[in-house]
Amino acid sequence: MISDYEKIVTGRDKSIFAGDIVANENTLRESVRGSRIAIVGAAGSIGSAVARTILRFKPASLSLVDLNENNLVEVVRDLRSSTDVTLPEDFAELPIGLGTIEFDRYFQESKPFDYFLNLSAIKHVRSEKNIYCLMRMIDTNAVFLYDFLSQNPYHFRKVFSVSSDKAANPANMMGASKMVMEKVLLNQSEVQPFSTTRFANVAFSDGSLPYGFLQRVRKQQAISAPNDVKRYFISHQEAGEMCVLSCVLGKNRDVFFPKLARDKDEKTFSQIALDLLESLGYETVECDSEDEAKSRTNELIPKKKWPCYFSKSDTTGEKAYEEFYVEDEKLDMDRYRNIGVIKRDANVEEEPLKAFINFCREAKANSFVTKDDYVQAMRAIVPDLRHMETGNNLDNKM
Repeated sequence: MISDYEKIVTGRDKSIFAGDIVANENTLRESVRGSRIAIVGAAGSIGSAVARTILRFKPASLSLVDLNENNLVEVVRDLRSSTDVTLPEDFAELPIGLGTIEFDRYFQESKPFDYFLNLSAIKHVRSEKNIYCLMRMIDTNAVFLYDFLSQNPYHFRKVFSVSSDKAANPANMMGASKMVMEKVLLNQSEVQPFSTTRFANVAFSDGSLPYGFLQRVRKQQAISAPNDVKRYFISHQEAGEMCVLSCVLGKNRDVFFPKLARDKDEKTFSQIALDLLESLGYETVECDSEDEAKSRTNELIPKKKWPCYFSKSDTTGEKAYEEFYVEDEKLDMDRYRNIGVIKRDANVEEEPLKAFINFCREAKANSFVTKDDYVQAMRAIVPDLRHMETGNNLDNKM
């Protein structure tokens, strides 16, 4: 179970948000009980954790939506087999996706929902490696949400759409696309209340490098990781709780983030690999290259030793450290024990946002548009973008 390994990364036995949940349990229960809730991206690591968390407060109706049919089926099986949660009688699971006709029809033809939680995202920096993946990433993270909120015939009590720590002073197009998502929500906020969170990394979440470590161990393969990139980490349970706290308790335009301290709560990926292997009873053998690490697997692993290659990061879009907010953002650090709140203003200029959305729509059909054109268009709406192309991509590494 992934939860068995999370403490290796977070260093915590229980949720950092346990106190905030207890302190606000009555309000959470009163707000959620009897409500209709839709979770989009419900089959992902965060989405499934959100579903499990929100079911604790007894909604009257729950719809789980995700294009990943296999993972969505497993989420439903897991929830129905669990003894600590109960699905409401009015329950649906739909393998459809934001940005499609069937998605729009479902929300137009269903009884209105109270809470709309969007956890669908292209979250990996490697997804900006070429223009085709970049187009899909910006659509998923920003354009589809813009279209849906603009066209939906009614307003939700609250919209929640997950952001990213990488949206603050973004060093890559993924982070910048999440800042555009925040601007989309701010643009709608006078008529459609919203809240969001800027996340830390979720320990061993699907597709993450720590999750990859577990796969390498399972498949008896060498491990490779950067030794100079520091990240904050939270557990799946903490991720689900922070999303629900933000969605239900957050005021309009609030951006939640975990109160984690630099140096104390940060970890490098190489240290995570070392700690994981030690917990599994293996001694780490550091190699001088990926090829050496791969060539020594058959020699070392039977001796309870694991070949690893740790190196400096040199890929496009990597940021050496994480930050949840920038200098000029207004903070409320007193409302919750372990959650900080960024107070945003509804001061997004609509025309630049529309211009960027229109550029993205038109660029998809224009074969002359390049990745650099996307970067320049992004800089017009996210001037803090510090994108630097190194020519190296994570797909070129183990």
